Amino acid sequence: MLKKFRIWYQSIFGDRQDVVREEALDVKNQRVDINGIPYFVAKALFTDIPEMIEIERAVYSGQAPWDATAFASELRRERDRLYLVIRKNDQLLAFIGCTFEERERDAHITNIAVIPDFQRHGLGKHLIQVMIKRAQRLGYQSMSLEVRISNVNAKRLYRSLQFEQAGIKRGYYFGDHEDAVDMVLDLSKVSPADE
Repeated sequence: MLKKFRIWYQSIFGDRQDVVREEALDVKNQRVDINGIPYFVAKALFTDIPEMIEIERAVYSGQAPWDATAFASELRRERDRLYLVIRKNDQLLAFIGCTFEERERDAHITNIAVIPDFQRHGLGKHLIQVMIKRAQRLGYQSMSLEVRISNVNAKRLYRSLQFEQAGIKRGYYFGDHEDAVDMVLDLSKVSPADE
């Protein structure tokens, strides 16, 4: 209720860009069909963090690149961060995090992971498309991300969404120092995705 009042108040007395930003980053919990299967999409909560870390461990051979403190710090920054989760039967299956950099007009995907048993079911693609639509609502020019050079499936997904390789970041990843492929999507070349 307070959020609706704040949006209403800002629309009358405040900066219109603040209202657009708040509306673009506000997500309502919703049921979605992805490839004919129903899922539940919601904004990530602090209570989701343990499951997000477990997904990372499942995806990254027992390692969790981000700890609970890092995720909590991201979730607190509601003005320029958006984290979404996908659930089915109350099990967290996938999540995505995105930073919305106002100065550069770039939406940067900080983290995306899908539990291995549900990879290649369209969950990651759906989450990225939601972020693309949010960035387009804000009038952003680009979306960027890094991906492990060895992650062939993820690179294939990003290319299917029109991301292009912009460079290589040598020794980017903590621990094994694997190189990262820097990828960028020109949002002006993408027609708005359905949510």
